[in-house]
Amino acid sequence: MTQATSISTKKQLRRGKIQRGVRGTIRHLILTALAVVWLVPILWLVVTSFSTYRGINFTTFFPEGYTLDNYINMLFHPDSVAQFPRWFLNTLVVAFFNCIISTCFVLMVAYAFSCCRFKSRRLLQNLSVTVNLFPGVLAMIAVYFVLRYLNLTNSYAGLIMVYAGSSGLGYLICKGFFDTVPVSLREAAKLDGASEARIFFQVVIPMSRPILVYTIINSFMMPWTDFVMAKMILNSGISSDWTVAIGLYNMLSRTLVNNYFALFCAGGVLVSIPISILFVIMQKFYVEGITSLSLIHI
Repeated sequence: MTQATSISTKKQLRRGKIQRGVRGTIRHLILTALAVVWLVPILWLVVTSFSTYRGINFTTFFPEGYTLDNYINMLFHPDSVAQFPRWFLNTLVVAFFNCIISTCFVLMVAYAFSCCRFKSRRLLQNLSVTVNLFPGVLAMIAVYFVLRYLNLTNSYAGLIMVYAGSSGLGYLICKGFFDTVPVSLREAAKLDGASEARIFFQVVIPMSRPILVYTIINSFMMPWTDFVMAKMILNSGISSDWTVAIGLYNMLSRTLVNNYFALFCAGGVLVSIPISILFVIMQKFYVEGITSLSLIHI
């Protein structure tokens, strides 16, 4: 009886080991397929950026010849179509000011809702959550006419205003982090005569460096990845006033794509460089911010 039980147990263990192996293999195959789907377009973009053929190559995955001329032309020999240095500078200026203003907005709104108690606080929170449920594109027409009335269309000030104005509604993540700051620290600072501003800058912000970096990176990345709002506001048709997203998209038009597609790919690679550098430098704090957010939601 004992021997039969031992044999049955061994069979169950072997069967369980096989099942775990099969499930592990299936998981790895699915992850490999997802990685291929995600990485292949990026690889194709990179290798095409070195192609000697300037149009779209539908015959082979890898180009027949390689050259650095696409990068050299984009950086040092702009023409009336590809004005990448100008687009890059325009986007960098917008991203810089949006990063500062948006970060301040998000931090101040998050601190007010997390650490301050005032009338209609709950009502305003619920209202902001409700507004966030609607897609931003629904407000595009209204935003455009408001900017047009203020004579802010075709201006970077109008674009920065739209980015920064919409950033405050994304305070919920930052508020969740501020909620973890011990109340006793703020109360001790108040007993010592500290104002709300001093508590914010000298107590809360130093303890919130991960979420601060997370907010800065997200604010800085928005102008680099946005096309819809930038296209709507910067609609003068003057290519030197465009951001990177509008300029690269214009290179894909039917009349230009056969002569500028390789340059478009080179521009896409160049755009990713500053964002990648910023992420690598601040990766430690960014990961800490994401980890903290996960713990908060748990």
